[in-house]
Amino acid sequence: MELSTYLPGRLGNPDLDLVDDPRLDPRLVEAFAAMPLQQTTIEINNQSSYKDILAYCEEAEKLGRELHPIQFSAMPTFPTVTTETIVIDGVDGNSIQLYLHKPHNPTSNMPCIVHTHGGGMAFLTAADPNYVRWRNSLAEQGILVVGVEFRNAAGQLGNHPFPAGLNDCASAIQWVTAQRDDLGIGNIVISGESGGGNLSLATALKANREGWINQIQGVYAQCPYISGLYANPPAELLSLIENDTYLLSCSMMGALVKTYDPNDTLRHEALAWPLSAKQPDLEGLPPHIISVNELDPLRDEGLAYFRKLLHAEVSAVCHTIHGTPHGADMNFADITPDTYANSVRMVTQFAYSL
Repeated sequence: MELSTYLPGRLGNPDLDLVDDPRLDPRLVEAFAAMPLQQTTIEINNQSSYKDILAYCEEAEKLGRELHPIQFSAMPTFPTVTTETIVIDGVDGNSIQLYLHKPHNPTSNMPCIVHTHGGGMAFLTAADPNYVRWRNSLAEQGILVVGVEFRNAAGQLGNHPFPAGLNDCASAIQWVTAQRDDLGIGNIVISGESGGGNLSLATALKANREGWINQIQGVYAQCPYISGLYANPPAELLSLIENDTYLLSCSMMGALVKTYDPNDTLRHEALAWPLSAKQPDLEGLPPHIISVNELDPLRDEGLAYFRKLLHAEVSAVCHTIHGTPHGADMNFADITPDTYANSVRMVTQFAYSL
């Protein structure tokens, strides 16, 4: 047999589709086959114009919103959780909406998770149903969860390139810290997935650089989008080739980079792309957990960041969630409920352990 027979994903077969990859959880195979196909009329890559990429983000967001009524109607009730929306001032003179999800019977000094949603820092919102459900699921475990409606680089909350969204996440952490006694909280963890994973890691790096890292007791980043190297994937990030087009494509991600960094000046800025962080950036950070998905193009950059943390003597653990593509452990609660419940459990146990 040729070597390609043994190579995973598109390394072994460049034309392989996600649903034909034998590693994929069979429940997800069935679900993806039954899902309505949503495709934008605009195709983008790293050569696309800034204007076309912004138009793609608007259209992709609109398509997602069309499914929101179905997602909200399918969401379970959370009788032990109450929600509240407040508005705080950001450091740039802007207003930031925060969504607070509180357990009915909080314990003294309960942990707090500040959640930063996915979307490549470019689109989607904290009010989207999958993120509402995620925050409720965490709050149900006795944790205060604060969702941050940060400024996006595109979409309905754009167009605000770096560092707008990052500044909003930092403002949220500092507000939560200032309100610690009134909120009745102890440990503060910042956590997010995909682009939100970027912002979680970058907020900790920013706090470390600026001298207020003591306000963050832990970081939990899920499937983080942190290299910015999607237009020309480096050999050491092999999953960008192995799992390319599995929910995410390098051509699309390479284009989204332009929304965050329109002038292409931030390739080596750790606050924009945390994988470029050097050891001095990382030293002194609080404990981290990095979670990656086996069939995710972004898998290897999360693993690479985990290794950097270890070399900087930061307490760090990494989990690979097998059988899942990008973010699937938190986005398919009704299809793979055990996987979803395990991720909820891992995040909450980390928050309680600090």
